[in-house]
This record gives sequence, C-alpha cells and structure tokens, in this order.
Amino acid sequence: MSLESISAQILNTAQSNEKKMPPVELWDPPFCGDIDLVIKSDGSWFYNGTIFKRLSLVKLFASVLKKEAEKYFLVTPVEKIGIVVEDAPFLITQWQWLDEEKTLMQVSSNLDDSFILSAEHPLELREDGGLYVTVRRNLPAKVHRNVYYQWVDLAKEESNKNGTELCFYSAEHRFSLGALEH
Repeated sequence: MSLESISAQILNTAQSNEKKMPPVELWDPPFCGDIDLVIKSDGSWFYNGTIFKRLSLVKLFASVLKKEAEKYFLVTPVEKIGIVVEDAPFLITQWQWLDEEKTLMQVSSNLDDSFILSAEHPLELREDGGLYVTVRRNLPAKVHRNVYYQWVDLAKEESNKNGTELCFYSAEHRFSLGALEH
C-alpha cells in the first residue's frame, strides 16, 4: 500500500466520474491500515512529514475523503486507509452575496468547493466557539478567522429567550455566530 498506488486508483475513479464526486458513501471496502497522511488545522496536507505542493493532488485525495464516526479515511472501491485530520479537512476562505438583496451567501473552501450557505450546507457553532460549515458528505470546513470577522461586521444583533446573538440569513435560514455577553 503506497501513496502512488492509492493515487492511481483514485485518479482512475475520478477520471471515470469527471466533474462528479466519487460515490464514497456507497463504498465499504476492507480497512487496510493507516497511512502517514495528515491534514493540519491550517488546511495543509502532509505525507510522511512533507507538504503536498500540488493543489490538484490535494483535490484528488479530498475527492475520496470519508468520515466515519470521528475518524477519516481515503476510500477507493477496494481499500480504506486511515488518515489524521487535526481539526477539519477543509477551510472556508471566501464568501460573497449572490444577489443584491443579500439573501444568498456563497461560501468557498480552500479546495475551491463553492456552495450556498443553507440547510444543506449549514453553519455550526461548536461548544469550543469554532464555526464550521458542512461542505460535502458531512465533511466539515472550519470558518477561517478572516471570514469570521467579516461575518461579525455584517451580522445583526437578535434577542431571544436565551439572550442576544449575532446572526445573519442565507437561503431563508438563520445562522448564529454566537451569543453576546453583557
């Protein structure tokens, strides 16, 4: 089990499904062990301590990333290999309003995944204060600090039974950036 053989299998699968994501949620191959691949909390990918320098290779591996319980795997139709994700496998690095009324917010990840912040791609405020967006196949993307501060600037204070929260809306859904302390 080498990085090259895994790469070749993924590439074959990705090429046969051009533009479509491989259906990793349908695959349940046998576990083949762990590989020394780490996705750092800053979104960088390392193999045997060396950073991936080619974004296309990172995108290729990310296309077959799967999360089961709290563990992450690279999955092909014939093998499943464990990897380490320090925080979240993706980062939300950009956002923009898609309409003049500011009702549809498009967010983009460090791997060029773009989608509308919505019920399908919700924003989650975790207990530790971190903000995460579900990108694809229930894989989380951490909201980059710069994006967070931009959202704080546009958010409105809303009162509810638990106090006051900073909120904004996209695709008719309310998203909270957290409670305000008084």
